[in-house]
Amino acid sequence: MKPPVSAADPLVLFMPSGKRGRFPKGTPVLDAARQLGVYVESVCGGRATCGRCQVVVQEGNFAKHGIVSSNDHISPKGPKEERYERVRGLADGRRLSCSSTIEGDLVIDVPQDTVINAQVVRKAATDRVFERNPAVRLCYVEVDEPDMHKPLGDLDRLKALLERDWGVKDPRVDAYLLPQAQKILRKENWGVTAAVHRDAESDRPSIIALWPGLHNEAYGIACDIGSTTIAMHLVSLLSGRIVASAGASNPQIRFGEDLMSRVSYVMMNPDGREAMTNAVREAISDLIVKVCAEGGVSSDDILDAVFVANPIMHHLFLGIDPTELGQAPFALAVSGAVHLQAEDLGLKVNRGARVYLLPCIAGHVGADAAAATLSEGPHRQDRMMLLVDVGTNAEIILGNSQRVVAASSPTGPAFEGAEISSGQRAAPGAIERVRIDPETLEPRFRIIGSEKWSDEEGFAEAAERLGITGICGSAIIEVVAEMFLSGIISEDGVIDGQLAAKSPRILQNGRTYSYLLHDGSPRITVTQNDVRAIQLAKAALYAGIRLLMEKQGITEVDTIRFAGAFGSYIDPKYAMVLGLIPDCSLDEVKAVGNAAGNGALMALLNRTHRREIEQTVQKIEKIETALEPHFQQLFVNAMALPNKVDPFVKLSEQVKLPPKKSPSDDASGSGEAVPRRRSREERAARRARE
Repeated sequence: MKPPVSAADPLVLFMPSGKRGRFPKGTPVLDAARQLGVYVESVCGGRATCGRCQVVVQEGNFAKHGIVSSNDHISPKGPKEERYERVRGLADGRRLSCSSTIEGDLVIDVPQDTVINAQVVRKAATDRVFERNPAVRLCYVEVDEPDMHKPLGDLDRLKALLERDWGVKDPRVDAYLLPQAQKILRKENWGVTAAVHRDAESDRPSIIALWPGLHNEAYGIACDIGSTTIAMHLVSLLSGRIVASAGASNPQIRFGEDLMSRVSYVMMNPDGREAMTNAVREAISDLIVKVCAEGGVSSDDILDAVFVANPIMHHLFLGIDPTELGQAPFALAVSGAVHLQAEDLGLKVNRGARVYLLPCIAGHVGADAAAATLSEGPHRQDRMMLLVDVGTNAEIILGNSQRVVAASSPTGPAFEGAEISSGQRAAPGAIERVRIDPETLEPRFRIIGSEKWSDEEGFAEAAERLGITGICGSAIIEVVAEMFLSGIISEDGVIDGQLAAKSPRILQNGRTYSYLLHDGSPRITVTQNDVRAIQLAKAALYAGIRLLMEKQGITEVDTIRFAGAFGSYIDPKYAMVLGLIPDCSLDEVKAVGNAAGNGALMALLNRTHRREIEQTVQKIEKIETALEPHFQQLFVNAMALPNKVDPFVKLSEQVKLPPKKSPSDDASGSGEAVPRRRSREERAARRARE
C-alpha cells in the first residue's frame, strides 16, 4: 500500500501540464508523474537505459504555487543515471525521472522534445461490407393484458409472445429488468420492444433490455485495444452501417512503452495491474462517449461489444494479472472466447449490453491476431498467405485451407521509434518518407502533415509550421533500405566511412559513422547503432517467418498481407529490400489496414464468424521460436540485407540491388564491431528466442 499523504510531504508541480500533488520523500519522480497522469515516456520500464523519461528541475521561488524549487530537492545522480550520462550523455540540467527521487518541493518541467506521445492515430474504418447476423436483435410485441382467469405473470406473457411471433424460446430475463418490467409494459398500452441476445444457436436466449412501445435503435461497438492505440467503431446492428469511428492513445503508455515494460511495472508495483486496468477501461469509456456524440447516438442503445487485443492488453482489460505472460511458458489465464456483461467492466453502455472477446491463439499471439486471421482468411483459400502484424511483438500467421501455423517474434520497439537515436512515434513533423540520391547521397524526405517533399516549393513553410522532429517507423525502414540501395551501408549493415570523402552527409562518430538526414534543429542522424537496432528487429521478424515457412515445407509464399496501423504505412518495396519479409512479387504484397479491427467488426455483425474463428484458432498450430534450435541460425542469416542466404530473385527483378559488399573492403575502420559481429548476432538470436 502507498503511504498516506501528509501536508508535510513535498509538493511537486509538473509543467506544462500544471498538475500537482504531494508525495513522500524518496518517491521516484516518474512514479509521481504517473500518479498524477502526467505523460513521461519510459520505454525501458524504469531501468535508466532508454533516456526517454528526462525532466528538468526549475529552480526558484514560485510564489504563485507556494513552492521554492531547487536542485537540492531532488536526489543526487546514482550509478544508473551516471552510467547513462557517461555512455549516452545528458543535456545540462536534465535528469532521468526513473532514477531520481523527490526530496523536497519541486517544479519539474517535462521537456516537450521528449513528449512524443501526441501521435497520429492511424486506424481508419473499413469500407468492406459484412453479412449481418448479429447476436442481438430487437423484437416488438403487443402483450396480452392481465386476465384473472389466466394468472400468468406479465413477463411470462411477454415470453409467450416472443416465442409465438419471433421464435424466441424460453428466454432468460436479466435481473435488473425484473423490478422495471411491469412499468415498461404498461407505459405504451402493452406494446414493448425487447432486445434479445443469443450468441450461438445452441444458447438459451436472454432478454437484455426493454423499451415501451416501438424502439428501433440498436448499436454495437467493435474495439481493437492495441498497446499503442485504441481504435473503436460504433455500428448499427440493424443496418451494419459504421456510424462513427474514433481512436486514442492507450493511456497505459505512461506505465511502459512496450508490453514487457508494462508486465515489469505490474511485477514491481502491487497496485500496477489495477492502475493499468482502470486506465484502459476509462479510455474505452471516453471513446464510447466520443463516438456516441459524433454519431448522435445514445449510449443506452449500445447493446453489444466486441473487443480484440494482444494477450497482455487482453488480460489487463479483463483485470487479470499478466505476470505469467512475462515468463516461460507464457501461460494465458484464459485462451478461449470470453463472454461477459458490459456492466462487469464498468463500460458506459446499456446496463444489459453483452461483451465478446475473441479467443487468443497462444501466449504471445492474441485475439488481435485471431481477428486479423478472421478478416483476411488464410484458412479460407488455397494460396499460401503470410499475414504479418508488425509491432513491438510481431504476430505472424502463415497458411492456407490445408494448414495454418502461427508464431510471435520479439522485434522490440525499434520500428516504433524507440531505441533509435532520432526515432519517435508517428506525429506531425515526423519524417515518414525518405529517398537518397545514389550519386550525391543527398536525401529528400516528407514529414507527417505535409504532402510536399523537402526539395519542393512549399516544404519550408510546412516545416516551419510543423517542425521536423524525428523519424517515425515507416521512415526508419525506408532510410535504412535507401542507405543500402545507395551504397552507404554494406549488406552487413556497416556504414562505409570511406564515403565521408565523397559526401559531408557521412559523419564520423569515434570509430563508427552515421548518416546526416537533416541538418537542422534537432539534428537528425542515422547512426551505426540505429542500423544495428533495425537489423536486430527485422532479423527477429524474418527468422520467425522463415521458421514457419520451414514448418510448412515451402520456400516461397504466394501472397503477403501487412496488418495493423504501422503496416499500412510500410512501403512493400522497402520492407523487402530491408529483408523484413520474404521474397515475393511486389504486386502480391498489400497493406490491409487494421485487419484486427475488421475482424472485430465481422464478429460484431455476424455471430457465425465467432464460431468460425473459435474453431479456426483450435486448428492453428503455434510454433514457439524459443524451443526451435534452428531459429538462431535463421536469425544470424537475416541480419544481412536483405538476407545472407535467401536469394530474393523476384525482388532483384524489380529493384536494382547493390553488389554484395563485405565490411572487409571498408578500410576506414568503421566496422569496429565487425570482428565480433557473429557472436553478437548469436547472442541477440538467443535473446530473441528467450
